[in-house]
Amino acid sequence: MRSLRYHHLTPPTLFIVERVPAMSSPLRSLVECGTKLWLDSIDPDEIQLNKKRGATGATSNPIIISKLINTGRFDSVMQQLFQQGFDDNAVAWQMTDKLVSLAQKEFISTWERTLGNDGYVSFELDPLLEDNQLGPSHEERVRKYIELGKKWSASQKNRMIKVPATAAGLDALEDLAAAGITINVTLIFTERQYEIARENLWRGRQRFGQLDNFKSVYSIFVSRVDVYTEQHVTNLTPQAQGLVGIVNAKRIWSSNQAWWREKKLPLEQEIIFASTGTKNPQDSPDKYVEALAGSDIQTNPPETNDAVEKLGKSYMRRVNQLPASEILNDIDHKVDMTLLEETLMREGTEKFADPFKQLLSNIAEKRRKLAVA
Repeated sequence: MRSLRYHHLTPPTLFIVERVPAMSSPLRSLVECGTKLWLDSIDPDEIQLNKKRGATGATSNPIIISKLINTGRFDSVMQQLFQQGFDDNAVAWQMTDKLVSLAQKEFISTWERTLGNDGYVSFELDPLLEDNQLGPSHEERVRKYIELGKKWSASQKNRMIKVPATAAGLDALEDLAAAGITINVTLIFTERQYEIARENLWRGRQRFGQLDNFKSVYSIFVSRVDVYTEQHVTNLTPQAQGLVGIVNAKRIWSSNQAWWREKKLPLEQEIIFASTGTKNPQDSPDKYVEALAGSDIQTNPPETNDAVEKLGKSYMRRVNQLPASEILNDIDHKVDMTLLEETLMREGTEKFADPFKQLLSNIAEKRRKLAVA
C-alpha cells in the first residue's frame, strides 16, 4: 500500500476545554491561540458579523456568488450589466469582481496593518477550465490560468488569486508567481500536491524577486478526506476512522512550517485549513476547528462559526498534536494516499465546475425575471 512520507509531530498531550470568560468568545479564543480566522463567504452582512468575532480575511467561490445573487440584494447592479449588453458569462465575472472588491475593502486595513501578512480575499479563477467535457487541452488550461490570473489580480492589493491543485493549475503556478501574483492554491488533498505547489511558487517568486512581500497560502481540504475514508476505507479501526483528514492536514502543516522556516521570509507562507464544516451529523460542529486550532488560517463557513459561538468553549493550540502511534500506524497502513488523491480530485473537479454552471443558470433566470419586472 502506497502512502506519503510524513513528518511526525509531538506526541499527544491532554487537552482541557475551559469555559469562555464573559469578556471573550469562542472564536475570539481561537484567534488568541494563534489561528487567523477567515470567512468562507463574502456576504457583506456575514463579513460585518464575523469581523466582530475576529475574522481578518475571506474567500469566495461560485456557490457563494450564486447565493448572493439569489438574495435579490444586487438586482440593480445586475440590471445595469444586462442593459450594458453583457452576456451571462461576463455578468458572472463582473459580479464576482464587484463582490470580491467590496469584501477587500472590509479587510484592507488588516492588510495594511500586517504589511500584507493578513487581510486577503480570494478570487477563484474560471472553474470551467477543469470541466471534463468542455475544458480545453492541458497546455491551453495552463495558458488560461496564467492569463486570467494576471487579469483579475491587476492593481489589486489584498486579493489572492485562487488556483486549483490540478495538473494544469500546478503547472501554471511558477509563471503566476513570476508575475508577482499572490496565490491561494486550493483543492489540495495530499502532501504530493502541496509539495509541487510550494516548490513551483517558490521558483516563480525567486524569478520575480521582491521577496519581502511574498505571500502564499495552501488550502488543505479536511472534511472531504474523512468522507472518503468512511466510504472507501471501511477497515480502519473505529479510533482512526474520522481522524484521517485531521492527521493529513496536521502533517502537511508541519512540513510547511519546517520548509519555509529555513527561508527566513518576512511574511508567513501558510496553510489554509479548508472544508472545516463537518459532514457527519454525529460530529461536533467544531470538530475540525478545535483540532486545528493554534496556527495558520481556518476558512470557516458562516454556519460553522455560528455553531462554534453557541458551544461556549475556549480553544487552545492543538495543531501540533497528533493521535497515538497505533492510530497513525493504522492510517498509514490502510489509507492509499495516491488512490485518495485520484478519487477526491476527480470528485473535486466536478464540484469545481458544476457550481459555476449553476451560477450561469441563476444569472440567466435573473435576466428573465428582471426583464419582466
